[in-house]
Amino acid sequence: MATALCPAPTGAPSAHRPQIADILRDHGFDVCHTRQQGRAVADILACRTGALGGHLEKCPCCAYARSVFRSCCNRHCPQCQVLKQARWADAQESRLLPVVHFQVVFTVADRPLRLFFRKAPRRCLTLLFRAVAESLAEVAASKLGIDMGFTAVLHTWTQTLSHFHPHVHCLVPAGGLSLDGERWVGTPPHFFLPVAVLAEVFRGKLLSWLEQALRAGEIRIDLQEGLHLLRLAAGKRWRVYVKAPLAGPGHVVRYLSRYVHRIAIANSRIVSYDGQTVVFRYKDRKDGKIKKRSLSGSDFARAFLEHVLPEAFVRIRHFGLHASRRRKDLARCRQLLGAPPVPTPQKEAWADAFRRLLGTDPLLCPKCGKADMVIVKVLEPLSP
Repeated sequence: MATALCPAPTGAPSAHRPQIADILRDHGFDVCHTRQQGRAVADILACRTGALGGHLEKCPCCAYARSVFRSCCNRHCPQCQVLKQARWADAQESRLLPVVHFQVVFTVADRPLRLFFRKAPRRCLTLLFRAVAESLAEVAASKLGIDMGFTAVLHTWTQTLSHFHPHVHCLVPAGGLSLDGERWVGTPPHFFLPVAVLAEVFRGKLLSWLEQALRAGEIRIDLQEGLHLLRLAAGKRWRVYVKAPLAGPGHVVRYLSRYVHRIAIANSRIVSYDGQTVVFRYKDRKDGKIKKRSLSGSDFARAFLEHVLPEAFVRIRHFGLHASRRRKDLARCRQLLGAPPVPTPQKEAWADAFRRLLGTDPLLCPKCGKADMVIVKVLEPLSP
């Protein structure tokens, strides 16, 4: 279990509000089906508690003292994402091209294919990324004559946690390198690529590769049942849509910082929990209104854990010009656009990054605000 010292809390402690950890403590282990789910439950329950150890610190001015416990650093934990997402977005800012960016979303016809993703999540999600990447690259080359690059982020949930819903959000610059590599070709800010063509190519690629994997025994579903589900999926409408363009690197980074490292649901959306029933908020995409949904504790835990990814599965990927092996080509794009080279990344302590990116000092005494807290005792992890 990887751990790190968590940013120290600031201000006066508030009354305990229900958290995902409370629900998982009561119901999580009862609904685990995989080793990764069990580890996620154990990590979330241990996060920022004495189970992971930490230290006791005191203010040298006013003698205020507090215990600071380690974070679990599990990517599914609702408490471990704030500084991580800020650092990630900050690292991307220097790499972004100074052009408008589009967000293109690829959505699977998930009802017929849900069984595929449950039986072989790693294989199916890998094929999903591949279908997205190749669809964008091929349509951009054929329709615009460009070699493009983009960042893709996997999400598997809906606002209501009603079902497993795999979809990929792609952040794409408005343009690319000409196929001969000699010039930058921009696209109009109001148009990117024809979504109907993207959807058709995407559907054909993913269904073809899923069928190959099914016939090769990589997806453990009865062959005839699997082929039937693929035929049903082929008859469904597959959605690819382009959201309003994001203007300029600053806007893109703000978007990234709040979006990329999301988990299925945050603690802030939990309204109440009485040990048996969970009430949480969600935004209805149809009318834009905030509504509430109730689930039993076990159903909520099951819905949350359904989105725990296979071990070491990478859900944020860079393709085309943004891939690490294409750094020279991306540098060529920057040169053609008159942008400065990407600066060499510098090492930075977590506390310095916290101050710079989040605007507060995690070490400053929250009571008097006159001095940094000083560690006076190391707290060893509690024995299980």
